[in-house]
Amino acid sequence: MSDSGDLLAGRYRLRQRVGSGAMGVVWEATDERLQRQVAVKQLLQQAALDPERADEARERVMREGRVAARLHHPNAIGVFDVVLDDGMPVLVMEYLRSRSLADILAEQHHLDPATVARIGGQVASALAAAHAAGIVHRDIKPANVLIAEDGTAKITDFGISHATGDVVVTQTGLVAGTPAYLAPEVARGQRPTPGSDVFSLAATLYAAVEGAPPFGTSEDNALALLYKVAEGAVPAPRNAGSLTPVLGAMLRADPDQRITAAQVGEGLRSVALGLPLPAPVAEATAEWGSRTGTPGATATMPSTSGGRTATDMPPGGEQGSAGPDRTLLAPGAAGKQRPPRLRKRAYLFAAVALALLAGLGLYALLGPDEERGAGSAVSMAAAERERAVSEYYALLPDRAEQAWSRLGPELREQGKQPYLERWSEVSAVAVTSSPRATGDDSVRVEVELSMPDGSVVTEAHELTLIAAEDELLINGDDVLRRDVDAPAPDPQPSPQTPQEETEPQPGQGNDDDDEEGEPEEEEGEDQDEQEETPPPAEDDEPPEDETPPAEPPEEEGGTEGE
Repeated sequence: MSDSGDLLAGRYRLRQRVGSGAMGVVWEATDERLQRQVAVKQLLQQAALDPERADEARERVMREGRVAARLHHPNAIGVFDVVLDDGMPVLVMEYLRSRSLADILAEQHHLDPATVARIGGQVASALAAAHAAGIVHRDIKPANVLIAEDGTAKITDFGISHATGDVVVTQTGLVAGTPAYLAPEVARGQRPTPGSDVFSLAATLYAAVEGAPPFGTSEDNALALLYKVAEGAVPAPRNAGSLTPVLGAMLRADPDQRITAAQVGEGLRSVALGLPLPAPVAEATAEWGSRTGTPGATATMPSTSGGRTATDMPPGGEQGSAGPDRTLLAPGAAGKQRPPRLRKRAYLFAAVALALLAGLGLYALLGPDEERGAGSAVSMAAAERERAVSEYYALLPDRAEQAWSRLGPELREQGKQPYLERWSEVSAVAVTSSPRATGDDSVRVEVELSMPDGSVVTEAHELTLIAAEDELLINGDDVLRRDVDAPAPDPQPSPQTPQEETEPQPGQGNDDDDEEGEPEEEEGEDQDEQEETPPPAEDDEPPEDETPPAEPPEEEGGTEGE
């Protein structure tokens, strides 16, 4: 790790450390080239990552840092540069003299609804702009909301959490950090979406007004909290006042039922100004789950012995209630209790996600025999992903309709008709580099696209897959490289083509001028033809001079040379 006074990338002089955490260290620095103050974030390599996964994490940080740099918004910390220092990514960002919302809450415990609405409205505005640009933050939480002295709120760390993992697995298989602000679908292992950002922002505002996030913190047992988050039942806030309907519209269990970030901004600004809520927000309010405890209460791991808590799963498939009147936060009627099957499914999703997380950490601790067993399981999962990608490209371009059915919801947002039209412009598809599983949910592949004009496009993709019932769907597509080979020229005597196209019109000159650049054999033939022509050909020299004599060939030669 660098020290104060060090120069990074020959440009950024570190001044003083202003913060640190599980992901890295933040420095106040000076950009010596532009002579401006910047914030420099040095990312730490997670000890649990093997070299290959560490390389992938670095590549993803660099790529997503460049994506985040596209976002320009007054309520988002701008990303200026992404560089490598000692092999690790360094993000150069806008410097804002501020305090994080997490620090403010640690000092004041909670804020009044109007203040929270003003902060949330600014953050929602930045999120709406990010979502419009195709950027999902993935890690909205109080620590990533910065508040300046004048009350300006800015969100930071766009795209970085997905690349490095703020909720990471240690070598002992435990989760480092808290998943308290995750959306339920993310806790169940699904890919984050704009709707996930909306839920996480709601959880952040909930914590600001209530003093603790909806599902508690349970920092001593993050795995247990992940179970609770995956269930998705949120108790009604007690101190939110006029903020309550907006939070309810943001905290729906189904991400498709949540209001958008733009609608969140409108609703929160109305709350801050004491105005009536806009129709989309007012109509989207939902029923709350009843409280069986207080926010911040410690979640308990499922147990088959002793008394059950609100998060216990009935043992042995036994049907039972997790509480006397607890209901699911959903658009359904009040008083409906979550069916036991759905409750078990939520726990099952969480258990699968946790098993995958814990398995990564346990893999590093296993001996040779156990390591071989774990490796087989991991390879099987990788093989499934690789096969899914191979089958997808095998359908293209002729069976694009079937290929469309292999896409996840995020890629389907592009629309079916544009997708089919795009593939109708491709003559053939060939996989030139076998699919290779990378990370937990991605596959890299290189394909060659033959186009009708004869050109060949070679593309390297990193595809992200999600599990949907009994199949894997391709839900994300990052193009890592794209090369285009132009079609071969027409099989014609191209050197003569330009001259032939600009030759004098018929009647302006003789064929012997036209054939000036032809091989000697043809010139001989032309000379024979000239010998057969009557002598008046020489008398016709003055009329020939009326046509451009020597200049046009020179001009044509110059054009051809150019």
